[in-house]
Amino acid sequence: MDEQILQSLSERAEICRSIGLVKEKHGIPIQDFPRENDVYAHIREKAAELGLDPYHIEEIYRQIVSMCSAVQGSKSEK
Repeated sequence: MDEQILQSLSERAEICRSIGLVKEKHGIPIQDFPRENDVYAHIREKAAELGLDPYHIEEIYRQIVSMCSAVQGSKSEK
């Protein structure tokens, strides 16, 4: 299961890297705080439905979003 989580994070990072290149090309800011807030609200709701602590899951997602923002801001391609 841990390897699946890491694989999913790796795949997400690749997608974020591609999104970052598109954003850079079109002059779109990396951060979109209203969108991030929508994601966190959705994640809290889904976490509660699954019997997970919504605020702990939000903290995990904040780290994931931070990682993705860093990847998007990176100028180098993998």
